Amino acid sequence: GARQRSRRNVIRFVVASPRHPLVSLPPSLPPPPPSPPLPLLLPPLSHRLEMLASPAALHLLLPAPPPHRHHLAFALPHPAPPLHASLPSASAACSRRRVRRRAPRHVGARASVAVAAEAEASWSGPAKFSVRIPVGDREILVETGHIGRQASASVMVTDGETILYTSVCLSDSPNEPSDFFPLSVHYQERLSAAGRTSGGFFKREGKAKDHEVLICRLIDRPLRPTMPKGFYYETQILSWVFSYDGIHSPDCLAITAAGIAVALSEIPNKQTIAGVRIGLINDQFVVNPTTEQMEKSELDLVMAGTDSAILMIEGYCDFLTEEKLLEAVEAGQVAIREICRAIDALVQKCGKKKMVDAIALPPPELYRHVEDISGDELVKALQIKEKIPRRKALSALEEKVITILSEQGYVAKDGSSGATESLADIVEDEDEDEVIVDGEVDEGDVHIKPVSRKPHCQLFAEVDVKLVFKEVSSKFLRRRIVEGGKRSDGRSPWELRPINSQCGLLPRAHGSALFTRGETQSLAVVTLGGYQMAQRIDNLVDTEESKSFYLQYSFPPSCVGEVGRIGAPSRREIGHGMLAERALEPILPPEEDFPYTIRVESTITESNGSSSMASVCGGCLALQDAGVPIKFPVAGIAMGLVLDTQEFGGDGSPLILSDITGAEDASGDMDLKIAGNESGITAFQMDIKVVGITLPVMEQALFQARDGRQHILNEMSKCSPPPSKALSQYAPLIHVMKVKPNKVNLIIGSGGKTIKSIIEETGVDAIDTGDDGTVKITARDLSSLEKSKTIIANLTMVPKVGEVYRNCEIKSIAPYGAFVEIAPGREGLCHISELSSSWLAKAEDAFKVGDRIDVKLIEINDKGQLRLSCKALLPDANQESNSKQQTSGSTKEKTPLKDDVIKTITRRPKRKKQSESEPSGAENATTKTLEKSSAAPATSQGSEP
Repeated sequence: GARQRSRRNVIRFVVASPRHPLVSLPPSLPPPPPSPPLPLLLPPLSHRLEMLASPAALHLLLPAPPPHRHHLAFALPHPAPPLHASLPSASAACSRRRVRRRAPRHVGARASVAVAAEAEASWSGPAKFSVRIPVGDREILVETGHIGRQASASVMVTDGETILYTSVCLSDSPNEPSDFFPLSVHYQERLSAAGRTSGGFFKREGKAKDHEVLICRLIDRPLRPTMPKGFYYETQILSWVFSYDGIHSPDCLAITAAGIAVALSEIPNKQTIAGVRIGLINDQFVVNPTTEQMEKSELDLVMAGTDSAILMIEGYCDFLTEEKLLEAVEAGQVAIREICRAIDALVQKCGKKKMVDAIALPPPELYRHVEDISGDELVKALQIKEKIPRRKALSALEEKVITILSEQGYVAKDGSSGATESLADIVEDEDEDEVIVDGEVDEGDVHIKPVSRKPHCQLFAEVDVKLVFKEVSSKFLRRRIVEGGKRSDGRSPWELRPINSQCGLLPRAHGSALFTRGETQSLAVVTLGGYQMAQRIDNLVDTEESKSFYLQYSFPPSCVGEVGRIGAPSRREIGHGMLAERALEPILPPEEDFPYTIRVESTITESNGSSSMASVCGGCLALQDAGVPIKFPVAGIAMGLVLDTQEFGGDGSPLILSDITGAEDASGDMDLKIAGNESGITAFQMDIKVVGITLPVMEQALFQARDGRQHILNEMSKCSPPPSKALSQYAPLIHVMKVKPNKVNLIIGSGGKTIKSIIEETGVDAIDTGDDGTVKITARDLSSLEKSKTIIANLTMVPKVGEVYRNCEIKSIAPYGAFVEIAPGREGLCHISELSSSWLAKAEDAFKVGDRIDVKLIEINDKGQLRLSCKALLPDANQESNSKQQTSGSTKEKTPLKDDVIKTITRRPKRKKQSESEPSGAENATTKTLEKSSAAPATSQGSEP
């Protein structure tokens, strides 16, 4: 045998001959007599390493033992790795430098689980685990193990007949370390789930719709705080709706499904999460209400959390008080706690082993080194009030720290760190080419290297230095707020930044406002239009839905002084826009009073935190400037949190921050956005950076936010110049009228010919008709609006026998009579015998096309055709009955009957019809629409004669 000893590995090979095989002897028996050493000719070291790099080489050195003898190959306390994995590489054997390595992934553990699952599947089919979890007044079914077995974890969650499938997968190797966990979430509602297919050419789902993006954010935001630092394996969560019953919403179900899948996977998450929806119906809180119940709900709250804390809330309501919102959150927390306990029980049965060893954190001593180097410079940089100069100062300091710690090397001030080498570096092995015959013992082959008196410089990875510098900066910022009571811009924790606002900046826009709060600025623009401007929504339900109010949020890279991509809106922009839209929607007038489609654009021109709430404030002012009769003004504010103040010398109670900046958002523990007025809340959103907060902390933040909103509203009332509160002269005019439903086809005509001809003839923008008889006319000027009103009224009028029509045009002449137009699009036949009191051989003898005559309606047949008479109105008619009818009959000269406005189509259920007892700030809104012209109102009212 031979012994090859290196600095880190001692590998011993023993050749067993047929005469002396390896046997396992009990301790009581004496060992076999030693055999004379066998000479072994070995090649040089490099060749030996190459030869031993393959496991097959071991079989070349070990002859097969006799079949009748027992032999022991290896006895190891743990599963032995392959032989080549135990050998050091040539470069590693020669290098003395210590390198911090990332913890290996548990590939073997995953493989063993996969093998066991395959073996079980091959004999008895896939192992299926299921559990029923009570949620509200029903149960959800969770199933796993029978589908998606190659994923890290997958679950099928069923609520009623709504079925959702979610899977979690990890990459095989970790990404480079970063301060952002590499998690991506994709949620898709398959149209086949509702028995539909795509209307596009390719007949398949395309890019994510806006509401799908919002659900992706609902899944992503509560999961991130539960992910450990130092875990860099790219993680992907995929969620599909495979069945939808139209009753049970899949969005909150998707949050719970993702939480279950992550809990079952190898991801070393800190805690299990679940999500629910809370509705308020008849002053009662309902957990996971149905879609029908949500139509009557005053609250739409989606929340997620663990069994002991809240991680995320989002929703909107109609001026709900802070006390009611807290009660709703408490009800949701109870439901989430029960779900999390059931999930933990399922994980105990079939959960996979967590990859705890894969967590790679920077060296602990690096934190002390970064603090020593940055020190006073970091404190001074954090005290700079302006965002851009502060960012540049921090970037310069970061480059300095990186250069010292990753390039030049750093010597600790006390000389204790990095001054000496470890024992492994002190011990020097003997020459690697030495060959020692088995049985020889060499005890004096350890050489001691002299210790250098000069301290040794330490070098660290650049990515580790960046991560630690960011954490140290956050720590210094939090300490300054807690200890000094002052933030970076000098404000106290509850103080707001200076506010300035102005309206009417853009003369051609229907409404505009510029809202500035500190270094955050939003330019809001309002556009008014007709039904054709409404935003169509394509969802799982096979019904056509559209939104008559929507807000679009834009966050260009220039608002933070950077260069970046410009293209389709990001997920963040879609989420912030929806939050601002929900905050403004409750203050809009009903469509019955203001039949306009309203579009609000919020472009962020400067950003230093809380830009979505600036969009709420700017959008409210722009709506007033556009002449939209809102119910009440609203404002929004963002709140922050330093949870553990005891770490920085505080009393341990949480510190709530009002109107946070971008740095306070990134370094803080909470981002809570609240919109509303002093009496209630309209929209809210909360994200947590730590593993949850409690209800008392949330209560303190909500009441502090109410004081902040009141201050902002007071500042908005000082807007200069103030909003005009009148309709712009460039805004379109909208007239709504109602006709009998069976007359709608007369307006449309065959293939839409009639309605197109009316638009071309009058010059209006659009005419919208509804199945209930509602007709909405959108025009740019009053004259075209009046023309279209007259034409439509005449088309839909109900003619009566005995009515007289004056100055009617002859449209065509036939051998049997003339066709006379009594109203636009309505013609009747005046027979040749009714054209004159004398006999006519041909109608052309007395009349020609284009002549105008007075006619009387004398008959309407079963087909609705009109029979007219000109002779009945001639002076030589001596029939008394005709003369009585002439005097009693009403004269109509293309005068429309009063089939006018009653109501409009409600396209969006959130803009509800106002009750009689509710004070309306939108009264006579349609009259305001045409206040520029007092000749005619925008909406006329009447009844069927």
